[in-house]
Amino acid sequence: MQDNNLQMRTKGKKRRRRENGIMFGSILLCLVTLSAITLCMFLVFKYRASQMETEEVMLELESLQNKYTQEEVDALLNSKIEETWLQASEEKEAEVLNEIKEMMISGGSAIKMLRYFYPDDIVMADSNNYYFFPILDTLEHNTYIKDNFECTDEGLMEYYENDALISHKGIDVSKYQEKIDWEKVADDDVEYAFIRLGIRGYKEGVISEDDNFEYNIENALKNDVAVGVYFFTQATSVQEAEEEAEFVLDKIKDYDVTYPIVLDVEEISNSNARTIDLTVEERTEYCIAFCDKIKQAGYTPMIYGNLKTFMLMLDIEKLEEYDKWFAQYDTEVYFPYEFKVWQYTDSGSVEGIGVNVDMNISFEDLSK
Repeated sequence: MQDNNLQMRTKGKKRRRRENGIMFGSILLCLVTLSAITLCMFLVFKYRASQMETEEVMLELESLQNKYTQEEVDALLNSKIEETWLQASEEKEAEVLNEIKEMMISGGSAIKMLRYFYPDDIVMADSNNYYFFPILDTLEHNTYIKDNFECTDEGLMEYYENDALISHKGIDVSKYQEKIDWEKVADDDVEYAFIRLGIRGYKEGVISEDDNFEYNIENALKNDVAVGVYFFTQATSVQEAEEEAEFVLDKIKDYDVTYPIVLDVEEISNSNARTIDLTVEERTEYCIAFCDKIKQAGYTPMIYGNLKTFMLMLDIEKLEEYDKWFAQYDTEVYFPYEFKVWQYTDSGSVEGIGVNVDMNISFEDLSK
């Protein structure tokens, strides 16, 4: 009897242990499942929060009318990198990763990455801000092919079509190039030169002729280097812009100027500059006044500037009819719209000039 009771108690303990084990296992499984669900919910909420944060950033950026701070750009880039990575196929992941890596280690990474991710915008940086401008189909685009540009061992930029050199080598000079030996310049295959004719002072607004203008234009022409001229504007009214044009026309009337007459539009950052408070509309109006005066006299007007000039300082849509001379010191040009001349360096070297000189290429003969 006692043995039977003992056996029954033993069996009961085993059963209870087994039931407790099953119950404990069930509880543990529930806890694991609950933890997994909680983790999933956390990740979902985190992802949604990230999405909402990105959406907030995007909405905020849109409200800033294309002007972004460094922090906003960092958030935008992080979002774009994540989006690009998630959308990439397995075969493309390595390629995308390498492209991002190369951009990050190549210097100037932020602007380079932004231009990579936003090919339909003109992206530029200025004064610790970034700007995005949609590329307009209403303006004429240039048709230059990136792979057709070649930089020689001497640092000269050239452009080819069907393996034939079609670009033209040019320079622009002022008194800062000192006394130039134009015979040697011509022997160095320089086809044309833009010569600074004069400037308007940025403080008092007085117009003055470049110290070396007459020497440069006379000796360039004597050595069969085609000539255009440029004037550095600081006009603050239509009347002053027309005055600048009249000054230029008077100075060139006795010379065979066959290349364009250029209005040099650059920002003077000095707080005393008389043009510092001009609006985009005002600058554009003065450019038009100058160019129209030049055109009426039978010459070809042209506007010189860089990315900031054409995207921040001027209304490029209103300047479509005028030729552009684009300045960007690089081995690649970043400007979608039509331009006739590219100034690609300010540290070029030419025989007959003992200091650095601006180098240009044009893509056709610009003689009128």
